[in-house]
Amino acid sequence: MTTVSQLMTRGVRSMRPSDNVMAAAQVMEELNVGAIPVCDGDKLIGMVTDRDIIVRGVAQNRDAKTTRLSDVMSTQVRTVHENDNVDKILREMGSSQIRRLPVVDDQAHLIGIVSLGQVHRRQRRCGHVAGRYFITRRAEPLRPVAGQRRGGQRRQAAQAGGLI
Repeated sequence: MTTVSQLMTRGVRSMRPSDNVMAAAQVMEELNVGAIPVCDGDKLIGMVTDRDIIVRGVAQNRDAKTTRLSDVMSTQVRTVHENDNVDKILREMGSSQIRRLPVVDDQAHLIGIVSLGQVHRRQRRCGHVAGRYFITRRAEPLRPVAGQRRGGQRRQAAQAGGLI
């Protein structure tokens, strides 16, 4: 049985909720990552992604130098523990459309991060095929795009094709 501790990256760079969005974007560029854990001390309180910065910061016309991470970060973060079974986290990642999960101890202190890529590489090296757990569908937006009702494009395509 492979556990998260065998795959996770330890010593993950984190940021404080009082850090600004510009600093987070620069760290993401420096580390070539799309998500950074946000911690109060060593306790995980959120995650900020490149998408959070765009949707909750840039799209809202917020100043990247003055907007704090606490204003744009996601606070409902799914986590795993280092002794969790990899099959369990694969199901979690697949069902939730998540590519990275923070690894925490029992007091929610950040101790690492595990990514879908790390799990996939390990499974391939060991000859396991876990494709049924991997992300197989495109994530849908949580709300319709401005000015568009759900299903609008399908309806237009069907009308153009004479199906409606």
